[in-house]
Amino acid sequence: MNASVLSGAPVAKVLREEIQDKVAGLVAEGVMPTPAVVVATDNEATRWYVRSIARAAEKAGISCRIIGLGPGASQAHIAATLAGLSTDPQTHGIILQTPLPAGVHADELVPHIDPAKDVGGANPLSLGRLALGLPAFAPATAPAVVELLEHHGVPVEGSHVAVVGRSAVVGKPLLHLLLDRNASVTICHSRSQPLEGYTRAAGIVVAAVGRPGLITDRHVAPGTVVVDVGTNVLEGGSLVGDVDAGSVAGAAAALSPVPGGVGTVTTALLLLHTTQAARRLRPLRQAPEPAGTPQPPIEDRCGAG
Repeated sequence: MNASVLSGAPVAKVLREEIQDKVAGLVAEGVMPTPAVVVATDNEATRWYVRSIARAAEKAGISCRIIGLGPGASQAHIAATLAGLSTDPQTHGIILQTPLPAGVHADELVPHIDPAKDVGGANPLSLGRLALGLPAFAPATAPAVVELLEHHGVPVEGSHVAVVGRSAVVGKPLLHLLLDRNASVTICHSRSQPLEGYTRAAGIVVAAVGRPGLITDRHVAPGTVVVDVGTNVLEGGSLVGDVDAGSVAGAAAALSPVPGGVGTVTTALLLLHTTQAARRLRPLRQAPEPAGTPQPPIEDRCGAG
């Protein structure tokens, strides 16, 4: 059996068309949606990812700010940068890239990101609202997995999904997104032993650990759908995922490639989130409504767009 390819390209294309429509409407109102990506590392995988965001923004007609603070940036410097962007009316989305410099702690930085601009879903307030099923931006890689599955017609409702990885960036938010779609979810981690006992029992396996070749044919039952979230840069500069694609392709029904899979959708979703944030944050310039005009519920005005 040769696994079908869960390509991210057609999913990203649909999202880009939606983004371009939203951008056109905002620009007509004098608003240019602008994400700011804060980078304080020289990690090559991060550089690759940031370049992909910038390229995707250019294609969508969005202005993108890359703020390079350098791998020696202090906690205070990064915090001040995030706080400044949160109050900057020209910035609509804020993304803090990892890894961070030694001694700098993300959990002390992300509260400085205004939840209204938290398009990467890093602020604990965003994650808390997501867990409660309230409108919030999820870390974009998690909804990218869902978008990829739904676009390619992979049933999520009623499926058993094994998510390998419990990070706050993928595993935990993905758990809530899948539960919201009526999937049964198993979260696996380094102490889930034996790992194949969990993954072979699932119809969908999501690998999101950051360890090249972690998932092999030993972990996949025939007919399983495998989504590879890993982005690992090898010594030669090539990008690979967490799945040994050559091994798994013979058993899986479908497999997402790296690159060209989830990452492509993730960057598009970050830009879509930015346009949604820009729409909510834009100054309202319409004429006042006549007295007595019924007002929509607050959630309708401020909910996800």
